[in-house]
Amino acid sequence: MSLKPQALLVMNSGTFADQFDSTRMERLARLVDLGDIPWTDSLDAPEVAGRLANVEVLLTSWGVPRLDADCLRRLPQLRAVFHCAGTVRSFVSQELWDRGILVTNGADANAIPVAEFTFASIVLAGKKAHVLANDARLFREDWSYTTGRGELGNIGRVIGVIGFSRIGRRVVRLVQQLQDVTCLVSDPHADPAMVAAAGGQLVSLPELLAASDVVTVHAPDLPETRHMIGAPELQAMKDHATLINTARGSLVDTKALETECATGRIHAILDVTEPEPLPADSVLYDLPNVILTPHIAGSLGTETRRMSDAALDDLERYLAGQQLMAQVVSDDLGLSA
Repeated sequence: MSLKPQALLVMNSGTFADQFDSTRMERLARLVDLGDIPWTDSLDAPEVAGRLANVEVLLTSWGVPRLDADCLRRLPQLRAVFHCAGTVRSFVSQELWDRGILVTNGADANAIPVAEFTFASIVLAGKKAHVLANDARLFREDWSYTTGRGELGNIGRVIGVIGFSRIGRRVVRLVQQLQDVTCLVSDPHADPAMVAAAGGQLVSLPELLAASDVVTVHAPDLPETRHMIGAPELQAMKDHATLINTARGSLVDTKALETECATGRIHAILDVTEPEPLPADSVLYDLPNVILTPHIAGSLGTETRRMSDAALDDLERYLAGQQLMAQVVSDDLGLSA
């Protein structure tokens, strides 16, 4: 009989194929007992029903069901859930916390591609590259349009980062690669010393909006942050400034953004919107100063394996009785334990 704990992967089929190639499955098999059926997309599947009573470890990702009281009754030996994706809000329950089950996530690993995407967008925004690419389709053989989008270049820019989150912190550090950059940060909960150590300067939101050439949003999706960027905030931005949103669409008032961008005064790079996707009649589709991408900043394809690796690293720590690096507790989610 194997002395290794029994484990089960629970996620949708596409995610499983992306995140657990042969290399990672071999590593996992060295750590735990995967049985004859290592993966399922449903805890209700008949083929795994006989395994659930002995499973100590779940490895989860997109597609995992909510681990509520009913699920947990069928998993009496469950001790730890290693989530190979970002937020755990969709599947954790009060019963899970009450049982003292350990939970980790891949939010830190997922922050890396988002910060990279944001930094690339900041650099391109300095050159107005996305917007001028759209203009090129209209003007074609006449390059005089390059003078119509404001000053071009990345030296001496002011970059405004809203939200000193795990992604926001990475963005602040990345923009230090630009020459003579000033990085402003607005976050009511941030420690000024930590912001300064990353290369930023903590200011109020009005100060940030008025001074920044590029404004990038990285605040959490909370009731109090809904539409935090509305008509007054957009109107406060500098002429030819660019708004980047790779966080959540709800942070920006879509109607107000449509109105402001339709004037051509500011630009927007939007990887997320509200709603998502936008309705077909949204003016944002047709504006050359607006770039829309289909929520691609986060981990995709091969990038998702970084989150699998982080989960496997913490699984090794769990088995060795060591402190976990990516543990999530109920207080992190604003829940009581």
